Amino acid sequence: MQYKKINLKFIINLLLIICFNLHSQNDNRVRIDGVSAVVGDYVILNSDIDKAFLEMESEGISILGVSRCDILEKLMKDKLYTHHAIQDSIEVSDSEIYDYVDQSINFFSEQLGSLEKALEFYNKTDEATFRDELFKLNKEQKLSSLMQSEIVEKVEITPEEVKQFFESIPKSQIPVFGTELEIAQIVIEPKVSDEEKDNVINQLKSFKIDVEEKGLSFGSKAILYSQDPGSRSNGGKYTLHRKKPRMYREFRDVAFSLRENEISDPFETESGWHIIKVDKIRGQEIDIRHILLIPKVDPLMLTESKKILDTLRKRIIEGEISFKDAAINFSSEKQTRNNGGLLINPTDGTTRFELTKMDPLLYNQVRDLKDNEISLPLLDQDRSGKKKYKILKVTNRYDEHKADFSRDYTKIMELALKEKKINVIQDWIKTKILDTYISLNSQVDNCSFKENWKKEIIQ
Repeated sequence: MQYKKINLKFIINLLLIICFNLHSQNDNRVRIDGVSAVVGDYVILNSDIDKAFLEMESEGISILGVSRCDILEKLMKDKLYTHHAIQDSIEVSDSEIYDYVDQSINFFSEQLGSLEKALEFYNKTDEATFRDELFKLNKEQKLSSLMQSEIVEKVEITPEEVKQFFESIPKSQIPVFGTELEIAQIVIEPKVSDEEKDNVINQLKSFKIDVEEKGLSFGSKAILYSQDPGSRSNGGKYTLHRKKPRMYREFRDVAFSLRENEISDPFETESGWHIIKVDKIRGQEIDIRHILLIPKVDPLMLTESKKILDTLRKRIIEGEISFKDAAINFSSEKQTRNNGGLLINPTDGTTRFELTKMDPLLYNQVRDLKDNEISLPLLDQDRSGKKKYKILKVTNRYDEHKADFSRDYTKIMELALKEKKINVIQDWIKTKILDTYISLNSQVDNCSFKENWKKEIIQ
């Protein structure tokens, strides 16, 4: 199950922004919050620049050498994206934004002890006003992000362009890639008894009956019983889009086969057993709720999984079977089984993991392994509490080196594509500035912007 994670860094920034507002409101001095700029339908205030500085400091970003003009230009770009996202009718799921607001409110309330204390601390008269402010901040950020994604969505790069990009790099500036590993694993999941499986299925069926026949709340059931940590706090809610895959294929197939307010029968994915209820269908997008139950595993079966891996490891070390063949024939993990156990790096889709950027848990599991050495069986537990055993092997090691076109083509292609996307966005900004209403306060006349915000005639 792919879980929707709360962006704690953004919430912390919101805390700082609201604290800034509170400080401004309680300042005994008369504060005049003037307008720095207008971009399309959006106004940028002097205080918005102050807040941006505050955010940078909260993230540990040095503000040395960063001027108010620099910050203003960054804010104007954000508003330009947001303005044209609305002009281009880019849709944002309000339900998804409301979900995020719910998480933010819960976070604030938890940190301060209660919702009432949060409202008092942030000087908000009521919860509705607080929610409206958070909704606006989140929605504008989402629109800006979607606009940027749409600008570069169809940008592609050819092998010839990649070659030209690499050859244009001065020899003294050729990038150095850190040490990378290729890692393979074999996973053995403990078997679940038929009796335990039937218990889970029957429990999900009873939830369905309670909602359909007794009128009980599906969301309340999810909060009380679901074992999905990514959604149970908000009643099991997710938003799915046909063209933006989330969840397992089986999950998506069931979700998109249902009508509004229909509840599925229990079905299984690698995460466990589910039922889904469709709340709303909006074209290619649907709002759903789901309940996940994970069958309990007998500790004896978990121990049996470890014994199987011990035996497999011994056979591999003694040369009776290769690690690759053992993974293909015995591993329980579908995602890696057909690759001979090779892990795929989720950030770039390759089989290489750079040591300095590796997930800390995986790093700790492989850091002491020599090439082709096989780890002892390791107990693995996902966020929902599902347990299994695995063994790991470092199949290849690529030491730190200067980029080589043939050897590092994939990484060089990513750099070339990134540069091309940046250029496309720059061209978009130049064009849209000329097509958009922009007004600047005379106080910023001395600013030397990178872009032509003043719409000066360029010879």
